[in-house]
Amino acid sequence: MEELLHILEKNARLPLEDIAAMMDVPAAEAAALLDEAKEKGYVRGYQALVDWEKAGVNQVEAVIELHVSPRKDRGFEEIGATIAAFEEVDSVMLMSGGYDLLVTMKGTSFQQIALFVAMRLSPLDDVLSTATSFVLRPYKRGGILFQDEEIDERECMVL
Repeated sequence: MEELLHILEKNARLPLEDIAAMMDVPAAEAAALLDEAKEKGYVRGYQALVDWEKAGVNQVEAVIELHVSPRKDRGFEEIGATIAAFEEVDSVMLMSGGYDLLVTMKGTSFQQIALFVAMRLSPLDDVLSTATSFVLRPYKRGGILFQDEEIDERECMVL
């Protein structure tokens, strides 16, 4: 199962026959493993890594660090679930270190994200403080490089 999950994590669009060959098992066995992985919730979905800048789509991404006050009986679960329920939020992760929750989100402008933080996140009772950082340029995401090889336009002269 672990081998299958590693293969899917790198490229979930591989044909079943290729996955089976990589695992050295019959296609039916690979299909059964894939069904089991979905059924047990090991595979939560499939996504494409899109280079929105290259596609010419204006998109702003933010990373928001939150300090929160955990509930006595539920810890961070309640506030984490509340924030995760916002449609604008891409991910919410409980962190160790200098802050409690890491929230990522995308929007069409800096102002849209700033208003979300000011009007929806900050007013939550358990949120003590926020720190928003905007992604200026991704270099690598999900193990994939996001920069094209630069073309060296210098001329070379041989004497």
